[in-house]
Amino acid sequence: MTQASDTTLLASLRMRLGPIIEDPRTERTIMLLIVLNAIILGLETSKSAMVAAGPALKMADQIILGIFVVELAVRMIVHGAKFWRDPWSLFDFSVVAIALIPASGNLSVLRALRIVRALRLISAIKSMRRVVGGLLHAIPGMGSIVALLGLVFYVFSVMATKLFGADFPQWFGTIGESAYSLFQIMTLESWSMGIVRPVMETHSWAWAFFVPFILITSFTVLNLFIGIIVDAMQTQHEAEAAEEQASTKAELDEILEEVRALRKEVKSMRAREASKTG
Repeated sequence: MTQASDTTLLASLRMRLGPIIEDPRTERTIMLLIVLNAIILGLETSKSAMVAAGPALKMADQIILGIFVVELAVRMIVHGAKFWRDPWSLFDFSVVAIALIPASGNLSVLRALRIVRALRLISAIKSMRRVVGGLLHAIPGMGSIVALLGLVFYVFSVMATKLFGADFPQWFGTIGESAYSLFQIMTLESWSMGIVRPVMETHSWAWAFFVPFILITSFTVLNLFIGIIVDAMQTQHEAEAAEEQASTKAELDEILEEVRALRKEVKSMRAREASKTG
């Protein structure tokens, strides 16, 4: 009897809390609180803001954190085991759980991690979730490009160390230093005046080494990353569209079945009325 009553109570709670937690107004309120919490945590880094309203900011932060905890608890009750199978729910749980760990002693670094609560906007806004999902779907395809880029860097690093290491040990003295310098060149940050032109003063032909490297890495391999990410996001969008179409079709089929059942019931009622009249 106790188990049955507990099950009934849980089902009753889910029926009452489900519409509340799934209400668009609740979702908008949570998004607003996430933005407000991010602003508060940013203000806590300002000395003048803390002097003017430090206690109020800390109290507001704790109140919002409490609301987040209650929201997660309600979602756990409503969704049950599904909560722990949903990656976005686990993400929300982890982000909020970090803020509940006492930030003292060796764990004082966790104070800085409180701002990760702002990342809950990713799970709250569907367009952001779509972008993140596309990035995650692109990871397998990006593996081969990362391997290719690593091979290119290794080959060019060995060559740069042998060609320029003796004259420019600060940039190309070891393979590691060469790889870092080439990474700077790949990002096009001060690559010409900072590295290449000084090298060309000693090795006038050095442009024939660096220009092909830039063309291969910055303009070819990195664009492959973009292509794979765009393709993955497009694939995910098409999959979501197909799921929505399938869901809509299922709903339409269910409605049609209900209409057919009603038509049969109406026909049977007419037949009974006709037989009574006859």
